[in-house]
Formats: sequence, structure tokens, C-alpha cells
Amino acid sequence: MIKVLLIEDDDIIGEMICMYLTEEDFHVLRTRTGQDGVAELNEFSPDVILLDLTLPDFEGTDLCNSLRQVTEVPIIIISSNAKVSEKVEAFTVGADDYLCKPFSMHELKARILAVSRRSKQAAAVGAASLPVDQPLKCDLDMNLETRMLLVRGESIEMTFSEFELIRLFYEHPQRVFRREELINALRGYDSCINDRSIDVHITNLRRKIEENPKDPQYIKTVWGVGYKFVK
Repeated sequence: MIKVLLIEDDDIIGEMICMYLTEEDFHVLRTRTGQDGVAELNEFSPDVILLDLTLPDFEGTDLCNSLRQVTEVPIIIISSNAKVSEKVEAFTVGADDYLCKPFSMHELKARILAVSRRSKQAAAVGAASLPVDQPLKCDLDMNLETRMLLVRGESIEMTFSEFELIRLFYEHPQRVFRREELINALRGYDSCINDRSIDVHITNLRRKIEENPKDPQYIKTVWGVGYKFVK
């Protein structure tokens, strides 16, 4: 049973989501404030977080960023704001998907199943595909079992999507990935993520792993095509 933490202050929408997901055999816990959501995070231990961007005590993107600092649980933003800039900001601070209100409950279920499946597969594949502490390069070490990246001996905090990108690059060194391939690898075909979001993730990764992000040695741009990883 998938456990869903719903942080939504609108009673009508909140109750609709709770009723539908409960009928579909999800275990749902709803909070009306960001503070209560954070308080329930460890005790409830959700598999997926549904986060409204408009809360009485938090800006949704600020809360998303705070949650991402303490958990790798997939976060789906639910919002009435359909602006691309808002979506890009959400992905930048750690969201894994973005669903615009009003939305179909069937689509919501599909999104939850998709991010949950990718999260579980990533953990399973990561544990099996690379021995613990196998080095990427002299100053880059990745542990897929614990989902940790060490850069020059220091642990680097990453979002779920950032880790999935660097894992994908590592497993296919020198391969040139088109942006469309990276989008599909992260979100599936039904995602709101776009080319701009991928570029933002790449920029953030370079800032975290490159000695000089303006002259990257690991993540190379292949102009007019996409990106590749150089060991």
C-alpha cells in the first residue's frame, strides 16, 4: 500500500483527494499546514508527498525546498498556477512532478504510481548496479546503495531528479543524451517537465560537482543535441 502525505488547506479539494485515493487503496494522511506536514514526515514515513503551493503558513516552493533538504521522497506539486516559470521554479527546488488544478483523479493516481515506481526502481537498480564506494573519478565518488555523491571528499545534497540524472550519465559514459531522452527518463511521457527544466537541473548539477561550472569537465554540452558525461 502506497502511503501519501497530502499537504492541502482547501477542504473541498483535500477531502476529494483523500476519498478517492482511499477508495483506490492508498493510505492517505492529510495536513492543512506546512508545519503540520513537516511534523508528520518522519512518523508517517510517506512514499509520495502531494504539496499544494498555496498554504496559510508557507510559500509552497519554500516548503518544497525545505522538504527536499531532509527527504528523498518524491514530491508532486498540485497547483492552480499553470505558468511555466512557476513549474520551473518548483522543479528547481526539488519537485518531481507538477499537476495543475483542476485535474483528473485518474491522472493524479497515475502520477503517484509513476513517481513511486521510479523511486523504488532507482533504489533497487542503484543497489545492484554499482558496488559500494566505487569511484567515478579521482575526485567524484558515488554510492548508489545510499544514494550519496561525494565530490572531493564532501557529501553533496541533491534532489531526487538530480541524482537520477547523474546516475544515468554514469551508467552511459560518452553517450550523448537528447533533452527528450532525459525528460522521459526522469518523468515519463505524461510529465510537465520541459527542456528548460532539464537545463536548470544540469546547471545545478554543474554547480555541485564541477570545479569550474563554466568550464565543466564531467557534464559536457553537445551543442544542438543535448549532454554527455565524461569520466
